This record gives sequence, structure tokens and C-alpha cells, in this order.
Amino acid sequence: MSVLELLSLLITTAALFGMVSKRWLRLPLTLGTMFLTVAASLCLLGLRLLIPSLHSWALKVVGSINFENLILHGMLPVLLFAGAFLLDLDALSKEKLSVSLLSVPGTLLSTVATAGLMWIVLPLIGLNAPWLHCLFFGALISPTDPVAVLEMLHRSSVPKNVQAQLAGESLFNDGIGAAIFVALLAASRGDSVSPLQFAEFVLLKAGGGLVLGVAAAWITSFLMRSVDSNQIGILLTIALAFGAYAVAESLHLAAPLAAVASGVALRHFNLEYPNATIAHERVDNFWVVMDEIQNAVLFVLLGLQVLVVPFSRLFLLAGVLAILSVFVVRLVVVSSIIGSLRRLQPSHRSSIKILTWGGIRGGLALALALSVPEQEGHPWILAATYTVVLFSILVQGGSLPLLLDRRREQGSLMDV
Repeated sequence: MSVLELLSLLITTAALFGMVSKRWLRLPLTLGTMFLTVAASLCLLGLRLLIPSLHSWALKVVGSINFENLILHGMLPVLLFAGAFLLDLDALSKEKLSVSLLSVPGTLLSTVATAGLMWIVLPLIGLNAPWLHCLFFGALISPTDPVAVLEMLHRSSVPKNVQAQLAGESLFNDGIGAAIFVALLAASRGDSVSPLQFAEFVLLKAGGGLVLGVAAAWITSFLMRSVDSNQIGILLTIALAFGAYAVAESLHLAAPLAAVASGVALRHFNLEYPNATIAHERVDNFWVVMDEIQNAVLFVLLGLQVLVVPFSRLFLLAGVLAILSVFVVRLVVVSSIIGSLRRLQPSHRSSIKILTWGGIRGGLALALALSVPEQEGHPWILAATYTVVLFSILVQGGSLPLLLDRRREQGSLMDV
């Protein structure tokens, strides 16, 4: 299947399923498209004996998609930039301490704790995974997914401060998680890495990505002010979204952090100038539309992965244990960090329950799982990751608005 045919199929599927979910199912666009795509994929699996040619065609189509490359080197730069660029900077600034703690030590603690818990529970089902394999899983599943989290926040009435905590954490912890994952890949290839070298490696990649993103945003903001053209201004932001990510990758820096930093910094630099200098509303509207369209297509892609993920009874059990482990670790880490913050800042307001249940995993975790070497536990890691992602988006993302409504009725949106 050609690239044009594949894109046509994905966009048409997103459009049709989006229409069905909005008009008849009354579901949010992205949630509905993923639900319907998963349902359609399961139907194709069920019909493989009755209509083998249809099942073979579907497998061929999905097999032709390089999901890892499409996400990490195609859609992710734009999705991360859009999410960061559209952030409420005032709210984010007020929550910078909580976001920093959740993003950096929170991700590190979650990686080790998740790996440790999986290493303990997997033998209970007869799956003896080495420690390094469990670390791979802990590193890729610990960062909350910015695409899924931001999409959920757009349709939920989450308090502004908690919204800033969730959004900021999900945008910044991706770069930390990716840096940890790359360091683990180096260790799996036999490279000798001490704990100090490991920490330096992660910090260098993360810090370099942040500096690069801010510098690129400053140049882009200057260029946007130098020309009176809405179209050129929008093109410059697109160039920044892809360019910062691509340069960071070529320099072996944390590309996700470069994309996030460039989005936040460009918003900051541009807000210093009036509308007469930069067409803020038109640029914002463009990125809102881009974000929504790419989200819909991404969630269709996630749903299609049902056809190729290596599920078995053992791997399904591993997925269930992964859901429980990820949730328990998330609850403990969030409780520890927010509890410490409340002791340092008695006036700090947050919600441990919302932060825990709103820590959604998505496409980035699945893309990283696909890049795990075959000999490093790839089959069970991929199946467990997909199970967590599916549960996270459909169950957590779908039920959070209901949880918020219930807590609002009880007058207890915040755990004070």
C-alpha cells in the first residue's frame, strides 16, 4: 500500500468513526475513534476463519505501518509542540515546583518501582523476566502521555492548578523517560555504565534538549515579528516544531523535551508583543485544529495495533498485572510527592486522586515498546504496554469526567 493510500485510509477512518462517535455514541472524538477502531479490529480477528482474505488484507495494511517511526519521527514533534504552545503559562508558572517534582524525581521513582514490582509479580504467572527487561518496561510506561492527557483535559472540568500539574508533568516527563530508556538500551548492548555516568547521560540529554528548544524558539519569535504575514508566521511555527525535534535527534539530545521547550518558550516570547505584531489568534486556531486532527488519527492507529500485538493467555495476564502495578506505583509516587509538598507549602492545593487517575499512558509508550530489542523481552513488554495503554485511554480517560462530576457534587474536587 502506497503512502497516499495509507494516509487516505487512516484519515477517512478517523473521519467516519469520529462522526459516528459524535452523532450516535455521544463520545468525545478521540475516545470514540479509538473505541470504534478497537471494536472493528476485534471483529476482523473474529472473522479471520470466516473471511480469511479480509483478515489477511487488514494484517497487510497494519503491517505496512512503521508505527514506531511514524510516532517518534513524524507525529510526535507536532503533537508535543501543539500541547506545549497552547498551555496556560500563568497556571504552569504557579505550579512549577510540583511539575518539576512529578516530572523528574517522580519519573525516576516510578521507573524503578514499576520495574521492581513487575520483577516480583511476573514469576507468579510463570514469566521469569530479568531485571533489565523489567527496567525497560518501567522506563517506557512511567511517563504519562501528553497527547492522551491533554486530550482528556480538553473535555474535563479539571481545576486549573491540577490541570497545570497534569499537563506540565506529561509534557516534561516524556523527555526524562525517553532519556532513561535510551540509556538502558546502551546498557543492554553491553556498554558499561556506572550510576553516576547514567545520571550524567540523562541530565545532559535532558538539559541539552531544553536549551536547544528555548534558543530555537527565540529565533523563531524574532523572525515572526520581522514579517507582517499570518501565513509566514504559521509556517515558522511548523518549522520550529519539526526543526527543534530533528536537530535534537541529530545531536542525540532529548528531542521530546526540545519540542516541549520550544512550544512553551515561543508562547512566552510572543506574549511580550501585541496582536499588531503577531497574529496570536490565527496561530492559536491553526495549532488547535492541527492538534485535534492528529489526535484523531493517532487514536485510530492505536486501535489498529490490536491486530498485530502478540497476545496470549500468559501475556494477557502480564498485562493485567501491569495495569495493577502501574496504578499502585502511580498512587504511591503521587501521594509521596504531593504529601511532601503540602508539608513544605501548607497552602498547596492539589488532588492526589485526580493526579493518579489522570496519569494516562498512550502512543509514546507503545512506540518505545516497539523499539525494545527482541531478545530483551519485546513480546511480553509490547503486550503488557498495549494492555495498559488500552485500559488507560478507554477506562481512565473515559471515566475521569464522571469522577469529576461526582466529586463536584460532593464539593470535594480538591484533597486539601
